[in-house]
Amino acid sequence: MTEQVNLRPVTMADAEDLLVWRNDPETRHASHNTDEISLDRHLAWLEASLNKPEQRRLWIAEMNAKSVGTCRADRIDGAWELSWTVAPNFRGKGVAQKMLSAIIERFQDPLVAEIKVGNIASIKVSERAGFIFDKEEHGVLFYVFPRKSTSSY
Repeated sequence: MTEQVNLRPVTMADAEDLLVWRNDPETRHASHNTDEISLDRHLAWLEASLNKPEQRRLWIAEMNAKSVGTCRADRIDGAWELSWTVAPNFRGKGVAQKMLSAIIERFQDPLVAEIKVGNIASIKVSERAGFIFDKEEHGVLFYVFPRKSTSSY
């Protein structure tokens, strides 16, 4: 799959796709919160998320005008924590790598990612994108994206 991923901002019109992807069993297994999410709870979360772009940014990843996944960035302690979900029909096709590369380009701030132990696909994707393992706590692997220093001595 050599097509490029385009990231566009999420809107409320994307709510159904996002909920289906979020409640997919594989996605839930890889998530910190493995509970199935109700439509009402999801809509409230999405509306609140869209109203706080200084704290959370959401994108739909598209290839050939088809939605193939979603990326999220949450502002946490001076960094942006990245997370991503590939739509079930597009898994195993290199989409996650393209999504993560596209989202990294949007930030100059420090980036981090938290990945559950055993989520081999996300571990590989993050390491290929340049993230470096930092530590493990309570079954979660913490990765950081190194930024080159611009200071000179």
